[in-house]
Amino acid sequence: MPRSQRNDNFIDKTFTIVADILLRIIPMAPGEKEAFTYYRDGRMSAQSEGEYAEALQNYYEAMRPETDPYDRSYILYNIGLVHTSNGEHTKALEYYFQALERNPSLPQALNNTALICHYRGEQAIRQGDPETAEAWFDQAAEYWEQAIALAPGNYIEAQNWLKITGRFGE
Repeated sequence: MPRSQRNDNFIDKTFTIVADILLRIIPMAPGEKEAFTYYRDGRMSAQSEGEYAEALQNYYEAMRPETDPYDRSYILYNIGLVHTSNGEHTKALEYYFQALERNPSLPQALNNTALICHYRGEQAIRQGDPETAEAWFDQAAEYWEQAIALAPGNYIEAQNWLKITGRFGE
């Protein structure tokens, strides 16, 4: 097994153990525990193993009892991730936008939204539509600038792309 996969498995297993301990020792309302359990099962048990249908089911179950907007934003973000992994970019964007409505300080959702916009720009270029491509690239730049403002050191490739294309600070 490659080293990176061993490290990922170690991190996943460690997170699961820590999450189980937290569920036992931190006082939570029953609905919060239920939501966290479904979230953990979706994130660690299903999504990390590529079981996307099971992950979605767990995330939807986690949404039922979860009332905290911040916690809901992470559930919605992860639903977006699953749809992105499945190539369902329109659905993914819907969930990223819902996550951002509840938590505007979620740079991961902004970054993934920018990635989808950039991808659509590249598709437009391949289809011979440079005007549409530019519109998508401009949209990607807006989302990346927001993500970089929230997490300055996290999106170096996006920063480089913004500088190279002259979109940084527009």
